[in-house]
Order: sequence, then C-alpha cells, then structure tokens
Amino acid sequence: MAVQGVVRTYDPTTGIGVVVRDDDGAEVYLRAGSLAGSIFRFVRQGQRIVFDIDDDAGMPVVSNVRVGQEGY
Repeated sequence: MAVQGVVRTYDPTTGIGVVVRDDDGAEVYLRAGSLAGSIFRFVRQGQRIVFDIDDDAGMPVVSNVRVGQEGY
C-alpha cells in the first residue's frame, strides 16, 4: 500500500532518517538501502515522498520510494 509522507530527518552519509506519515503522523524509518532501486540517491528534510512500508524486526521501515501522489 502506498503511503505519502514528509522527510523529517535524513543523514546522507549513513542513509538513515525518519519520515512522518501523512495519514496518521506515525514515524517510519529510512534505513541504509531504503532508497535502493528508486530514482533518489538522497532525500532532503521537508521533502514529500510516496513509499511502501516494510516490517524489519517489528520496526516499520520505508521501501520503494517514488514521486507522485498515487491515490492522494
């Protein structure tokens, strides 16, 4: 399921950050490798992205980052 959110923090050196979901305000984590396969090499604070959510040992993480508004 596609979710839209805003990048709250991102460290381009480590590839780690936090995205805040638009629908419920929950935080989803960007981990090193979350941008693999997307058109992005990095994201910036305040940037709006569309993404999927995967589960990594009980922690929600961003995957399949893309642009657009898919269903919004």
